[in-house]
Formats: sequence, structure tokens, C-alpha cells
Amino acid sequence: MVIYQLVVGHYRSSALALVAKLGVADLIAAGRRNVDELASATSTQPQALRRVLRLLVSADVFREDDAGAFELTAVGQLLRSDVPGSMKALVATFAGAPIQESWRELEYCVRTGQPAFKKDDPNADWTTRFSADPETAEDFDKAMATGTALAAPAVASAYDFSSFDTIVDIGGGNGALLAAILSAHPKLRGALFDRPDVIERARGALASSPARSRIDLVPGSFFDAVPAGLDAYMLKHVIHDWSDADACAILKVCRRAMPAHAKLLLVEGVYPRRVEPSLEAQGATANDVNMLVCTGGRQRSEAEFRELLAAASFQLTRIIPAAMDASVIEGVPC
Repeated sequence: MVIYQLVVGHYRSSALALVAKLGVADLIAAGRRNVDELASATSTQPQALRRVLRLLVSADVFREDDAGAFELTAVGQLLRSDVPGSMKALVATFAGAPIQESWRELEYCVRTGQPAFKKDDPNADWTTRFSADPETAEDFDKAMATGTALAAPAVASAYDFSSFDTIVDIGGGNGALLAAILSAHPKLRGALFDRPDVIERARGALASSPARSRIDLVPGSFFDAVPAGLDAYMLKHVIHDWSDADACAILKVCRRAMPAHAKLLLVEGVYPRRVEPSLEAQGATANDVNMLVCTGGRQRSEAEFRELLAAASFQLTRIIPAAMDASVIEGVPC
């Protein structure tokens, strides 16, 4: 039975992706709805939709009453688009077509050590796939923002940023982490650095932030150059997206921009020394294989982070656990 449940896990993830796309949770937000109403609103066949919803009833995402009407559970509430901490975009990204299609090429990835997109275009990089389709790009941005918003308060409190006057968040997406850190440290100024299209989207996302006046928005590529002369260089869940060679190249660009006193701060999960059956290990190993399949990156252990930082002329000084399976990995130029 355990093997069977492992095998059919993709049934539930596919069903989740569909109901997120259809907006079913938003339709049920005000209360119970019968399947005919839901089918009419989503242009689906009622009995087929009922079967999918019942699959998710078994996973405690929805509840069905004796009259056949559906309502949201506490888990299902997170599929709404209008609630704090909404997971709708995260579901659309990680259970959606681009990642599911990449996982179909797992055998290719294991035989070659290359991510799935390399099968069609050896010269491509993973960001092209997620930025080519506007809807996919929007879902990806929102999914990353969801994770960042959940982790930001923990990172801001776990690490002492009070010794810095300036900080740059490299590949910082919508700026949620940087804004949280600056809000906790009113004297700190920051720069948000990312691709030009991401920076434009971040401009709107940060418009209402109390820290907006202390944030400079800087477009560019971290393979070319990053802002120079700041006190702290932070990269959250950036390095795990890239191979060792590319990750080292990114860190070397940072190293060239950093004054001698500056610190490098990588917010990343640290791969466990030993993998045992546990939720923590499941998260680390699943993320690691997803990086293999989708980006060509990897999760790294403490020893592997030390080696990577040393190759880019940094010394790893300490690792501070934060939350959400992430730690602050601190390095100094050497």
C-alpha cells in the first residue's frame, strides 16, 4: 500500500493543478456550491468535475456534504487567490505543465546529468522556459513570492543585519525579503537587483512597502555585474538553481563587486549529511531532483557550500538556521 500511494502521488498533484487553474476555491469561498454550479462556472462536465473534487476530498482539500455540495477545508482555503499566504500560484507552478513535462524526461536527466530543457536546446538556460509564456512567468513570480513572504520574517530575525548600512538582494524577485529586512532595520538601505522584466514587476509589488524609499531598483544580469561597494550581498534560493560552474561564476561576479569588509549571505536549504525517512529529508531530496530536472542546479551540503565558496574566493564562516528549511550561509572574501 505504501508503494501504491507513492506511485499515485501525481494523481493528486495533477488534480490540484487543475482546480487551481479553474479557480474552484475562489468559487466556493463564500460557502457550499453544488457541482452543477461549479461546472457551469468553469465550463466543465459536472460528473467529471465531481470525480476530481472527490479525489481531493480524500486528501482533505474539499468536503462534500450529504446533498453533494462542496466546501473548502483549512487546506483548501489556501487555494484561494485572495487570502494571505495563498498557495494557488505555487500549486500552478510546481504541479503545472512546464515542471510536469520536465519530469517526464527524468530518465534523460539521469542518463546525461543535464536538465530536461537541454534535450531540445543544449544552449538554452532554464529562465527562458519560465519567462517565455506570460502566464507561466506570472505564476512563477507569485510562487517564489509566496515562499519568500513566508520565510522573510524568520530570516530577518535569525540573522543580525544591524551591523550593515547597505545591502543588495541579488535575484531578489519582488523584493519581499529585502523589504522585511529593511522594515526591521530602519537605518539600513537596500538595492534590489534582478532581470529588467522582474524589476519592472517588483516596482509595483513594492509600491506600498514602508521601506520603498530606502530601496534602489537595479536591473541587470548577475553573470555580468552587480552593484559595487555595499556591505552585504544576499542571494536567496538563487545558487541552488545553477550548476557548480554557473554558481561559481555568479559568486565570482559578487566577489569582484564587494569591498573587503563585505559579507556574502546565501539563504538556502542545506542538504542533510545523512538522508533518513522524514519530511525534512523528503523536502531536501525532492527539491534537489527538481533542480536536476528543471534548472540544472542542485541542493548542497555544508561541505559542498564550503567548496563552492572557496572556489569563488570566499571563506564560509557560519551557517545560521532560519525557517522553512532554509539557513543563512555567511561567507567573507578571502
